[in-house]
Formats: sequence, C-alpha cells, structure tokens
Amino acid sequence: MDKVFIKDLLVRGVIGIREWEREVDQDILINVTVYTNTLRAAETDSIEDCVDYSALAKKIQHHTETAKRLTVEALANDLAMLCLETPLVRKVVVRVEKPGAVRFAKSVGVEVERRRDE
Repeated sequence: MDKVFIKDLLVRGVIGIREWEREVDQDILINVTVYTNTLRAAETDSIEDCVDYSALAKKIQHHTETAKRLTVEALANDLAMLCLETPLVRKVVVRVEKPGAVRFAKSVGVEVERRRDE
C-alpha cells in the first residue's frame, strides 16, 4: 500500500474534560497517514484518481474546530472514520496531540489505526 500523509496540521478547537478546557480553543496537532494504491493516479496524472489531501485536510480541520470532544481518543476516532469515508482510502493512521497539556512534556496524545471493512 502507498501512503498519503498530512503532517503537523495545527488546528484550534475545544477539547478536554476540565471546565476551563470547555471554554477556550486549544492547539490540537494532527498527523494523518492514509493508505491507498497510487498506481492509477500515477498513470492518469488526474486528481480524480488521487486522494485529495487538500480536501481531506479541510474536512479534518472543520471537524476538529466544531466537534468539541472531551477526549483525544474520541477525536482521533472521529477523524479516522472521516478519512475512511474517502473512497480510495483503505487504511488510516491518525495521531492527535495536545501540545503543552502536561507540564514538562512537549505534547501528549493518541494514535489510532483503522481500516476499511471489506
């Protein structure tokens, strides 16, 4: 399988279980790798045969900005399912991080891997 990736997409949104976290937007760092077959896209050189990473990034950004999830686990799963709705995507790895959420740690987060049921 080939990979298409979105690296270090920085989005602001509400995420967290503490009261103050429910009231302010926080930085959320997202990395996504989708697994697909790029052979047809390489042959045709057509966006119709590609995973459109720009469109996918916009969907991820919009969902993250509006979801207001309590946990990074829930948001990561949401984003994985969103990616699997893209027709050419067979598998996805989503990493969601909250930079600065834990004192003395650069970042904390969750990584999930999901694949399309066939």
